[in-house]
Order: sequence, then C-alpha cells, then structure tokens
Amino acid sequence: MTTQIPHYVTEMNSPLGALTIVATDKGVCHIHFGELTKCMATLKAWLTKQGRKGDLIPCENTLKPICEQLQQYFSGERTRFSVPLDLCGTEFQKKVWNTLSEIEYGETKSYKEIAQKVGAPKAVRAIGGANNQNPVPIIIPCHRVIGSNGNMVGYGGGLDKKELLLSLEGAIEKIS
Repeated sequence: MTTQIPHYVTEMNSPLGALTIVATDKGVCHIHFGELTKCMATLKAWLTKQGRKGDLIPCENTLKPICEQLQQYFSGERTRFSVPLDLCGTEFQKKVWNTLSEIEYGETKSYKEIAQKVGAPKAVRAIGGANNQNPVPIIIPCHRVIGSNGNMVGYGGGLDKKELLLSLEGAIEKIS
C-alpha cells in the first residue's frame, strides 16, 4: 500500500560534498550523497521502492535542525545526533541499524561483530547488505563498520568518504 505524505528536501554543503536530506513530519528518512538537482530521479525511485507516495517539497526551514547537527558533527562539536528518524526497512535491517547506532564516535566494529550482536553470527553478508541499505548514513554510522581483518571495506558513498568520516572521528589511525 502506498501512502501519500509530504517529504521535505534540502541540500547542504559538507566536507563530503553536497548532501541531499529528506524528511517527513516524523523525522529524517534519507540522506543522499550528491546535489539535489542531480539526484531527484534517484530519490523518487527510492520513495516508490519504500511504498511512499508524495511530492518532494524543498524546505530548508523544516530541515534546519538536521543541517545544524550535521554541521556541528563535521566541525567536531557533535558526536551523537538527536533528530527524530522515520526509517523504512525490514525488521532485520532496523535491528542492524539500531546496532550500528550503538557504535561510539571514533570507534569501529567489524561486520562479524555486528552479526554476533544482532544474534545472527553467520549472517555477515546480510549485515553488509543492511549496512549498504542504510538510508541515513552519518546519522546511523555505517561508516564505522570495517572488515574483520581491520581494513576499510565497502561504503555506499565511496571509500574516500568513509575514510574522511573515520579520520574526522580520529578512528582512521586504528584501522590497518
């Protein structure tokens, strides 16, 4: 069933480049690496896939709190986010995302450690898949997940962005 709800969208500059942020009245539901004008088709496809129907309404004011918190994070003033989220995903994905949210600023965990924590020790690939589908990177810190060998592996935004985020948090020195 498709529900018709407004989705507010804005773009902000960051050390990672442009970030496009989408939220509903309930909370932030998507962060996309890239400029708004270049990702509209991707965002509309994402909304359809999530069973959501509605317009993407440009609205800086509604998204000001998340933009402020992201700027604070990038400037080193914030280590946790306190904005509400409106996530769409399977129960398994949400369980993984909740577990990712427990990884402390400046720390890393392996996919294997996350699999064990969610009670699915053999589901390392499924953990990687859920990590890859994280709709709100940075807020849910999927960049803090590394390979069991200590190497940086996979990141939806690209390994250069993952490296920048981990460096910002002081975690890059801890990675092989």
